[in-house]
Amino acid sequence: MHPLRRQRLAIVLLIIAGTAAAAALLGYALRENINLFYPPSDIVAGKAPVGRDIRAGGMVLEGSVKRASDSLQVSFIVTDYQANVPVTYTGILPDLFSEGEGVVVLGQLDAEGLFHADQVLAKHDENYMPPEVTDALEKAKSQSGAPEPSKPY
Repeated sequence: MHPLRRQRLAIVLLIIAGTAAAAALLGYALRENINLFYPPSDIVAGKAPVGRDIRAGGMVLEGSVKRASDSLQVSFIVTDYQANVPVTYTGILPDLFSEGEGVVVLGQLDAEGLFHADQVLAKHDENYMPPEVTDALEKAKSQSGAPEPSKPY
């Protein structure tokens, strides 16, 4: 093989190896920062990881919001009308948070099935629902035959 061709081949192989190493390091660094979405049905079925940051979403079950009198602790239940997940959150809830409305919570699931939320996101108006929550509710509704949640007009 000609020395110039051998030099070019070495340079190309080094570029490919460097790119592969950079991609591997990037994947390793981002692995811990991925927040996957799980509907309540998947969480109750045991498909959600315990002790890792995840997102869960659905509707806040009517009558489930309980506020502590001596702290900012709030507990409520997120449902997709097929399964329910109890959630605890310490902090100030968004203004649009209310029972019967859509919500996405970010946090960790413990071994007992209790979701400890670090952040609560409420939908921003009566016409919008996060796509993941809409898909999860439609899937649960089609499987269980539950009635569609009422929307305020």
